[in-house]
Amino acid sequence: MLVRPQRKHGPKAEMNVVPYIDVMLVLLVIFMVTAPMLTQGVKVELPKVASEALATDTRQQILTLSVQAGGGYYWNLGDELDTGHRTDSAVGLDEMRAKVARIVATHGDTQVYIRADQDAGYGLVVAAMAALQQGGVSNLGLVTEAPQ
Repeated sequence: MLVRPQRKHGPKAEMNVVPYIDVMLVLLVIFMVTAPMLTQGVKVELPKVASEALATDTRQQILTLSVQAGGGYYWNLGDELDTGHRTDSAVGLDEMRAKVARIVATHGDTQVYIRADQDAGYGLVVAAMAALQQGGVSNLGLVTEAPQ
């Protein structure tokens, strides 16, 4: 007759969680390191309340881009900041980028100012700024009006 040897320790019904804690801590470190690298933004220096207008170089061409609330764009190209006249216009963002890129390529020292309708969304203005940057614009300013 065969006799089975008796085990000193029986099977355990507990789960070993130490490896799971190690994996969790490694993932936490990875997320903490990579999270700051995922942040993107548009660099803008906000105007101060009691500030004066900056002096502009009169030899530069000035393009005043207006962003309408409906998403349309129009601009004026001249020697001074002019918001009353229109040199050209564009219905969409791609058309505006192409036309302004041609102007900037022709006149390399073009200063671009953006003015937006009060009801234009923040996304429209930022999209216009990104399109201008892709079109080769390096000098960009924002036009505001003094409160009444």
